[in-house]
Amino acid sequence: MEKLTIVKVGGGILDEPTQLDALILHFAQINGHKILVHGGGKVATQTAKRLGVETQMVDGRRLTSTEMLEVVVMVYGGLVNKRVVAKLQAKQCNAAGFTGADANIILAEKRPIKTIDYGWVGDVKEVNTEVLKGLLSQGIVPVIAPLTHDKQGNLYNTNADTMASVLATALSSLYQVRLWYCFEKPGVLANAQDDNSVIEHLSTQLYQTYQQSGVITDGMLPKLDNGFAALRQGAQEVIIGTTTALGADAFAGTRLVL
Repeated sequence: MEKLTIVKVGGGILDEPTQLDALILHFAQINGHKILVHGGGKVATQTAKRLGVETQMVDGRRLTSTEMLEVVVMVYGGLVNKRVVAKLQAKQCNAAGFTGADANIILAEKRPIKTIDYGWVGDVKEVNTEVLKGLLSQGIVPVIAPLTHDKQGNLYNTNADTMASVLATALSSLYQVRLWYCFEKPGVLANAQDDNSVIEHLSTQLYQTYQQSGVITDGMLPKLDNGFAALRQGAQEVIIGTTTALGADAFAGTRLVL
């Protein structure tokens, strides 16, 4: 079975030119099939402010009004996506930009209203593995923006961490999948103030202990929840770490274990 590396990168790296260049360099050096899934929340927030559109967040997740949907489609599917594609092409990496609507790659449904109305936010229903397999077999590197669709003409803002996890799960029937959540730190830290306190192997039991004690909090929680979900559902390997380790043969970062 061929290997596939899926890398998810967030807004903190995309916003900082030096870190973005490092991501592009090291991602381009990954051997074999690969997919890049990106966020871009900070750029969307800045753009929304310039356009006079209010940003509302609940537990770190963006409420997506009709006006905000227009912003995230422009920013995620346009500015951020094409900037990354162009930079990868400059490194002889044959990237092509997609949203979930393109070639029906990722089908979703509108998140139901429970205690919170998230607006135009989608929950993934289905991944078109055959289309992705066809792209990868042609040497194309998909760069996927966090937008999905419902085949009814509607676009949805969709969590990029979740999209990466769902892609890893769906494609694990066709490839040996390594899922890498890339962010600014060298891994999951036992002490948020000490970059040398990387937890090299994080089990579900240890994760629960750290979560209950407040060692692991906030934005790291959805990454880990999605990472463990992918691992339970077929991904061979899930790693959380910095961009500089992407192209290296030696392991670096935090490896999730069940």
